[in-house]
Amino acid sequence: MKTLALLAFSAAAVLAQDYRLEPIAQAAPDLPAAYASLMATQGFRVVGTKGPWCEVWFRKAIPTGAKPSDDAIVFPIQQGTLIGVIRFPSGGEDRRGQTIKPGVYTLRYSDYPVDGAHQGVAPQRDFALMTPIAQDADPNATPDFKTLVGMSTKASNTPHPAVLSMEQPQGGNFPAVAKEGDSDYVLNTKVGDLAVGLIVVGKAQG
Repeated sequence: MKTLALLAFSAAAVLAQDYRLEPIAQAAPDLPAAYASLMATQGFRVVGTKGPWCEVWFRKAIPTGAKPSDDAIVFPIQQGTLIGVIRFPSGGEDRRGQTIKPGVYTLRYSDYPVDGAHQGVAPQRDFALMTPIAQDADPNATPDFKTLVGMSTKASNTPHPAVLSMEQPQGGNFPAVAKEGDSDYVLNTKVGDLAVGLIVVGKAQG
């Protein structure tokens, strides 16, 4: 029994290490001039068993406002606000399982509206929508929900936007990649005083 328990523990430990975090000591490559002054010069690389999965650079400071009155919304961030950029060296997937081509994409905040089209898409309503950076000229823009969805379909090349879920980080270990559930991996960090959790690996169920 002790041998079986040890094997089970070892298997769980290996699974928990499927993805790890590496620091990146330089700015994101090929940033347009309009973005360069806003983005942090240090980023994070999420590495899996097959090599680098994605690289993320957040803004130096994410503009925030009042606490949302809706408890289903976690972050006090205005719709459409740029929160960072993400690079997929070899291609990736979004929260829907949609294929994302290799390249650099902006990450803009959005909370999904409460309507028939979006009911039940996820327990939380905070998301980061991806857009190819070459097609997102103004980092200071705050596109409304419909406009941002249209922009993000250029990343997914489908009628649906390319989305990553956001959540309040659990625990105080920053920065880190934490495993949640069977297949989700969350990049937890702090941008100034704002704690951010970005689910960079995993597909939403249902």
